[in-house]
Amino acid sequence: MLFELSIIPLGNSSHISDEIAEAVKLIESSGCRYKLTPTSTCIEGQWDEIMPLIRRCHEQIRQHSPHVLTTITIEDEDGAENKLAANVQSVERAVGHQLVH
Repeated sequence: MLFELSIIPLGNSSHISDEIAEAVKLIESSGCRYKLTPTSTCIEGQWDEIMPLIRRCHEQIRQHSPHVLTTITIEDEDGAENKLAANVQSVERAVGHQLVH
């Protein structure tokens, strides 16, 4: 399964890198495969391991902000593996070349 996670602390500074870094450290220490993007983080794994991780990330950000918006998108495809790379590679094949990323 592929989980796209976006956590936005509201009501503080528009610069949220320090808060996001704390959540990314939690994801990194989990050992799960992930990819940080400019607006979200994609994490690959199973429901029972990723949902508690997402909760810990949300709670970590919540310690620094009185108002937090967390958005989760889940891609659940039977038998699919390595979706972090496979989804990008599929688009690259359609474009006809490797994309800069």
